[in-house]
Amino acid sequence: MTEQEQITTDLHPLHLTVNGKDVDSVLDSRISLADFLRHELRLTGTHLGCEQGSCGACTVIVDGVAVRSCLMFAVQLNGSTVETVESLCVDGQLSRLQQAFHEEHALQCGFCTSGFLMSLTAHLREHQVTNDQEAREALSGNICRCTGYAGMVKALLAVGDGESTTQ
Repeated sequence: MTEQEQITTDLHPLHLTVNGKDVDSVLDSRISLADFLRHELRLTGTHLGCEQGSCGACTVIVDGVAVRSCLMFAVQLNGSTVETVESLCVDGQLSRLQQAFHEEHALQCGFCTSGFLMSLTAHLREHQVTNDQEAREALSGNICRCTGYAGMVKALLAVGDGESTTQ
């Protein structure tokens, strides 16, 4: 078998749940979760920034845990549940966290916003955020190059009471 034949035959079946919907696909083992979400499923809210796992723009929730989708191969997630930023808005209603980001002007260009929203959604499911220090620690895994984070801290404190961050 030639190298080209090997490359084109390295396909794997994939079944997962994305934003509450079952997804079945057959794909190359080298496709990242981020590329699968963006290019195959057209869920373009997941952004690619550094493609090295440093910036957090590509953060999604897999089986309840915030992960960098640029660092995972999609085929690794067979049988998993994935939540993207598109899952936060239900029936046209922004989640509490999205609404707080809007009200507190917690974004500028918006490129990093989806990663922040997903990492904070996962964080708030497990932890309350009751002060500036806790808010800054919760935000620390993602990078924003536009803001001073003050609006994000205010937004997080507005919803950090441990109640549901969805509706």
